[in-house]
This record gives sequence, C-alpha cells and structure tokens, in this order.
Amino acid sequence: AVARARVFMRPTVTPSPGGRVARRPAAGHGRDNGAMPTYVAFLRAINLGATRKFAKDAIKTATEAAGGRDVETYINTGNVRLTHSARSVAKVQQQLEQAYAEAAGFEVPTVVFTTAELAAITARGDELHAEHDPGGQHYVTLYASPPSAAAVKAAHALEREGETVVVDGRAAFVLLDGNIHTSRLLASKELAALGKGTARTIKVLRTVTEKWC
Repeated sequence: AVARARVFMRPTVTPSPGGRVARRPAAGHGRDNGAMPTYVAFLRAINLGATRKFAKDAIKTATEAAGGRDVETYINTGNVRLTHSARSVAKVQQQLEQAYAEAAGFEVPTVVFTTAELAAITARGDELHAEHDPGGQHYVTLYASPPSAAAVKAAHALEREGETVVVDGRAAFVLLDGNIHTSRLLASKELAALGKGTARTIKVLRTVTEKWC
C-alpha cells in the first residue's frame, strides 16, 4: 500500500526595500489587493461528443453570469480562472454549475479550488512524479469532495505492477508506466469507488498553476 501524505504550503515571502522580508498573502486570498479571492474551476465531461459541446467563449460568458470576474480559460477541456465575491468554494461551485447548465443545456459538474489549494495539489503531483518517475502517463483526478476514508484505504491497497495511485485530499494521482487504455488500475472498482471527478494530466495542472497561481 502507498502511504498517504499531506502537503502544507509555506507562507510566500518577498524581499522588500531595505532588505527586510515582507510576507504576501497566499494566492487566492487577497492576491487582487483584497478585492476578491481567485479560484480555478475544472469542468467535467465537456467537448467529448456531439451532444456535450461547450465552447470557451460560452464558458466565459456563463462564468461572468455566475458572478465571476477577470475570467480566463485554457484549452477546450474546461479550465477556468476567475475572481468571485463569494468566500466559499462550495458557493462558487454552486453558482457556476447553475450558470453552466443554463448556458450549455446540460449539467456540467464542476470542481473548484482556491489558487493556494491548486498550487498544493500540483506540488504534490510533482513530488510523486519525481519519486515514481512513471514511464507512461500521470493523471490527476480532481473531486468536489474528498473521497471517503474507506475508499481511499481500498485504493491504496491496490497492487498493480507499473501502476501507482495516491489519494490526497480532493485529488487522486495515478502514475502509469503504460497508458490509460491498458491500465488495470484505472479500470478497477476501487478507483471508481473514490467518486466521480474530472481528470487532468500533470502537465495541464503545471501549466494552469504557472499561469494562475
């Protein structure tokens, strides 16, 4: 079994004039001069077929209708950066899902993180990537709520040669020596029991973290 680990983010510090070190707020908490916190939303199961098309321009308009500001998108898989007056991830998720359903004409499950949370997830993914050095793909499944302790324990107990899963908070990291089409781990009932989430490659998470966090 793979031991579960937690990542704690250290405060960000920057040098100030005169040589002193001045603390600045973590990303997502006052990065816009205290006006509104910044969030990153990941939309699930869009642009995968003819009946679930949701263009980036439409996503941006719907995000603004939900109260989002300073909206940016990245590629067509549904990655959105926004600021919002709500101070709750759950509240932002609720408002986005309502606006997306109205705009798209179908339900769009959405997973939301503060930029600090996303930065921590990406840092954890990079740690695991360096540790396991997968020869194939590295996917991260993101969840709206943390999987249950029992589901996490069962997933960590899986033993598949060349395949590793580590669940940490609202993210499950799957590192493969092969590919997703031949993966026994990805097809397992234990992984499915973690819940419905939306997956991104570690490369995509690195990119959006560098852009927005």
